[in-house]
Amino acid sequence: MGEATQDTAPRRRTRRPSMADVAALAGVSSQTVSRVANNRSNVEEETRRRVLSAMRMLGYRPNTAARALVTGHFRALGLISFGLSSFGNARTVDAVTRAAQRAGYTVNMIAIESQTERAVHEAFDRLTMQAVDGIVLVEAQILDTPALRLPAGVPVVMADGDASHRHPMVDTDQARGARLVTRHLLDLGHETVWHVAGPEDSYAARRRTESWHATLKEAGASVPGVLFGDWSAASGYEAGRALARRPGVTAVFAANDQMALGVMRAMAEAGCRIPQDVSVAGFDDLDESAYLTPPLTTVRQNFDVVAERIVSLMIDQIESRGERSAAAYVVPELIVRQSTAAPPPR
Repeated sequence: MGEATQDTAPRRRTRRPSMADVAALAGVSSQTVSRVANNRSNVEEETRRRVLSAMRMLGYRPNTAARALVTGHFRALGLISFGLSSFGNARTVDAVTRAAQRAGYTVNMIAIESQTERAVHEAFDRLTMQAVDGIVLVEAQILDTPALRLPAGVPVVMADGDASHRHPMVDTDQARGARLVTRHLLDLGHETVWHVAGPEDSYAARRRTESWHATLKEAGASVPGVLFGDWSAASGYEAGRALARRPGVTAVFAANDQMALGVMRAMAEAGCRIPQDVSVAGFDDLDESAYLTPPLTTVRQNFDVVAERIVSLMIDQIESRGERSAAAYVVPELIVRQSTAAPPPR
């Protein structure tokens, strides 16, 4: 038996598909393929679909570095957010990611747990090293410093943050939402409204609490002491148990729907009927809130509109390299369901 021989011939590398290959398959020019790859608007939709189909068939991937040399942009955004266990944070991140993708941008995200300016700066540095065109900061938590300062040179848009920053900021009008729901309960005839607030280190929770307080004061109603939760149903349940022991509680505004759910459970266990004995309202309008027993009155935030405005502001900055200082607020909607009603007769 002869000795086995090893094939030492070099293997041919499979050539990556080129822009010219895509152009040939789609029946267009290489310039048209370039315009589609760079998401230019001056391409007919039928032509764009044909080019994109050819790219998928060939497995063509645009050269990001080469594209950036031509356009000056990487078509990538960075996104910094605190932990995603919060409904608001998770929905904001999801909506911004989808809005960016519709605009032709990819999103690189870093979630941070530490509420410090240093942690934000470290995340900022990591993202800028990944060649992003701009950064969205979901500054939902109040940091350890009174004024966050970010390095210059990279466009920044803030979501759910401090409007005093020099960067553009977009958020739901939290104050308006809290005023709507508090006013709704007062208009039903309740003498006052108790409040289960979110964490004290949350911008959204602080704005909702301040607005609830101001609305009661403007109406000449007494202002009860605030009970604080941590956004969870469990914390709402503990607050609800405390409220159920207090005489005269007929209306409760919880700062989010999860805590409202906990309040409702505690009230039911204490023998209080909702809404016949106690009205309960929340904030956020979770998908499940319409299916609670009874369905929950709440404030609906439009995260998709917030995200579209964030991405639009970001693209404006990227393309103009200007930096505008402005705060934009998206109007929320009061959704009245069966968990609120007039107070019981005395």
